[in-house]
Amino acid sequence: MVPSGDEDLAASQLLRLQRRLQSGRGVLYLRVEPRLKEPPLSDATEAEPQLIIRREGRAGRITLNRPRALNALAYPMVAPMVTALTDWASDPAVELVILDGAGERGLCAGGDVVSIYHSRKEGSDLARRFWAEEYVLNALIGNYPKPFVAFQDGIVMGGGIGLSGHASHRIVTERSMLAMPETAIGLIPDVGGTWLLAQCPGQLGVFLGLTGHRMNAGDALYAGFSDTCIAASGIAELIGALADTDEPVSVAIAQRAVAPPPSPLADNREMIDRVFAQASVEAIRDALAAEPGEMAAKALRAIGPSSPLAMKTTLAAIRRARALPSLERALEVEYRLCMRLFDRGEFTEGIRALLIDKDRKPAWNPPRLVVVTEELVESLFAPLPDGGDIHLGG
Repeated sequence: MVPSGDEDLAASQLLRLQRRLQSGRGVLYLRVEPRLKEPPLSDATEAEPQLIIRREGRAGRITLNRPRALNALAYPMVAPMVTALTDWASDPAVELVILDGAGERGLCAGGDVVSIYHSRKEGSDLARRFWAEEYVLNALIGNYPKPFVAFQDGIVMGGGIGLSGHASHRIVTERSMLAMPETAIGLIPDVGGTWLLAQCPGQLGVFLGLTGHRMNAGDALYAGFSDTCIAASGIAELIGALADTDEPVSVAIAQRAVAPPPSPLADNREMIDRVFAQASVEAIRDALAAEPGEMAAKALRAIGPSSPLAMKTTLAAIRRARALPSLERALEVEYRLCMRLFDRGEFTEGIRALLIDKDRKPAWNPPRLVVVTEELVESLFAPLPDGGDIHLGG
């Protein structure tokens, strides 16, 4: 994220990321230089780092290590991941990358939004710098020249989708729960979320983006957020096979695949495609209200308390992303939208209501769907002032 009026940090101050070209698929990788005055990298003691990066056999391994916080992605964790991935991309001894989360509750429940909330009240540019660097990381993962295996075990939301959803090999288990619930906190599905949602079959992406539906393993496979389901009890054994043997990555994973649980998305596909093809959020809401069945009723309940502005912007962003050529272009648009929702106070109001004061009574602005005009939504997509857009490679 970049400070107000200084959004050109994407190119210059993108936290002093130094450009570094690597061979392989023409991707622009960026190395993070050391920075001053950033928060410490551990939650408690030196013995409990937030991030564990190491080499094991032929694999570069990254483990998110904040299990008490459901491995939420904190700002100081981003730069070391970019640095490690950039180094490993050109290291012949590293044949693949493995990403997982400590504990059994989840890979990553999202970004550290509470810190982002406080950064705005304190006049800090943390939020803007966080988004800018995080999107570089998302693009790097999405274009990585070596197999990138992400274990989407347990809870995977928001920033966790950004870390895993763009990987070349995405593995879910019977414990997996994936979601993009950003509209409930006054934001749009970012970290490349609009790109992933735009690639979903039919209208599943619009449904997932507006409702924040929690996908099980079957849903994640059906929607295209994941590739293979394995038993959670087999994670350690598969990691060992990937790191310590010469078994081809795809073969090792396929040999351990199991049948996923049934997909509610598949069961309700006809209704979802019909209802979520409506032209506006209001029309979708009204169609849901007239639709029988628990899935429609649950979706209606989900969109009711969400930010009207975030929902209308999300609908427009997903539909526009269908025409974009790459993940990088989608991330650049998402950056504009997140900056604007942050500066308007919509995002911070959502965090306040759900996570700070916990009154669950956000004062959205505008307060109702009918008040959110097409002109307002369109204005959020306009280039940021003073050359403040980010420009990613690819």
